[in-house]
Amino acid sequence: MNIKRAKEEIMNTVKAYLAKDDFGNYRIPYLRQRPILLIGPPGIGKTQIMEQVAGECGVALVAYTITHHTRQSAVGLPFIRNKEYGGKEYSVTEYTMSEIIASVYDKIEFTGLREGILFIDEINCVSETLVPTMLQFLQYKSFGNRRIPQGWIIITAGNPPEYNRSVRDFDTVTLDRVRKITVEPDFTAWKEYAYKQGIHEAVISYLDIRKENFYRMETTPDGMFFATARGWEDLSEMLITCEELSLPVTEDLVIQYIQFNAIARDFANFYELYHKYKEAYSIEEIVKGNITQNAVLKIGRASFDEKLNVIGLLLSRLNNKFKEVYLMDAYMDRLYSCLQELKQRMQAPGVILPAELLRKLAEEEEEKLNKKTESGQSDKAEIEVSGRVRTTLKRYADELRENDIEDMQKGFDFIRPLFDKETLRREETVSSASKALEHVFAFMETAFGESQEMVIFVTELTVNFYSSKFIGEYGSEMYVKYNRSLLFEERHKEILKEIDKL
Repeated sequence: MNIKRAKEEIMNTVKAYLAKDDFGNYRIPYLRQRPILLIGPPGIGKTQIMEQVAGECGVALVAYTITHHTRQSAVGLPFIRNKEYGGKEYSVTEYTMSEIIASVYDKIEFTGLREGILFIDEINCVSETLVPTMLQFLQYKSFGNRRIPQGWIIITAGNPPEYNRSVRDFDTVTLDRVRKITVEPDFTAWKEYAYKQGIHEAVISYLDIRKENFYRMETTPDGMFFATARGWEDLSEMLITCEELSLPVTEDLVIQYIQFNAIARDFANFYELYHKYKEAYSIEEIVKGNITQNAVLKIGRASFDEKLNVIGLLLSRLNNKFKEVYLMDAYMDRLYSCLQELKQRMQAPGVILPAELLRKLAEEEEEKLNKKTESGQSDKAEIEVSGRVRTTLKRYADELRENDIEDMQKGFDFIRPLFDKETLRREETVSSASKALEHVFAFMETAFGESQEMVIFVTELTVNFYSSKFIGEYGSEMYVKYNRSLLFEERHKEILKEIDKL
């Protein structure tokens, strides 16, 4: 199965294992909650889906790569304890608590979440001394003589033997105690994730054209050459940063992430063309609604790959606007909640100064984010929104101090118009995104009409997380028009196929 399907399977498992009966007992007994064994090639996104599952299910996450551990850190250190058996005293070897189990209890203590996921990566690559420990862990959910606490679900991951010489096969007895899920690379599934994560549009556009280069591994006399999902995502982060700092992006840089020379060279050439098209077609002007006859004629004569590049550039620019609307909506909701909390605390006895209370709310917001991050429940959007809220609360506090406002009610009355300005800014952000979408649709309509390029454009708007969110909430007449046309065309094809079968 692909990584998206694997994530759904794991989420369903978490929900099933944590379901309780009317008496508060887990519906599936603890020892019958089979650990999951996730087998898939390296760099496919196994760790990322654990973070997503933990966040979406509201549970904590503790993650370890077991190959970094010794038997002592996994099982604990031995010590001698005197015990009495049958009236006689004996010296007995016991073990201190495993570092891994201790981390679970630390996580519970810090986050307040009593349920979670213990994720152990590279479990089938352990050293000889750790093999019995790992088998015991999978079969009995324990390290040494201490079990993983109830409410914690064990998920493990490993690589197939063709990707790692250190892989050890589990015997039938062990495999009969786990739920084995085999994951294969799938660009379509990864693409949905890529849009939401804000992967650089050049990477998405390139892989759309060269899907075969999404995940490649080849062993040659000169060594191993590979391109992985992890490599593309890390390269994307570097591309975005290089563009922000006006740093060059060279083939040498690309090959440090995509360690497959031919693919790295091909992408570097594509990336260079990608930016040439950005200037040649005046992408920013199209988004603003300034459509030139030259751009329309030029794209009409272009190759199909070039057309896809231009569509990718337009989608990228739109996606930035849609993402900003998404973040702005989340930011406004969170800021409004903080101001509601401020109003409630105004009524409490022994109230501090309004500026100090606002700074306290900012500190509490940071503590919440730290707990979410520690428990594996925060993502880029959460971090961005929390940062914006804290910055605004501190700015409000500074303005209250500068204006010597110490009365709570006066302070709240002072803040209200500042919040209204944020509301207006949000409305402007939505309006800007709506106009940009109209302008790009106008260009697509002029340049392509109801062609396959328009189908590609509408399809990408549908599968992209931020664009589908925006259109679903704020609407788009042009999208509805062409989406209906697309659906009608697809249904027409289905009818013709059904007729051919008669």
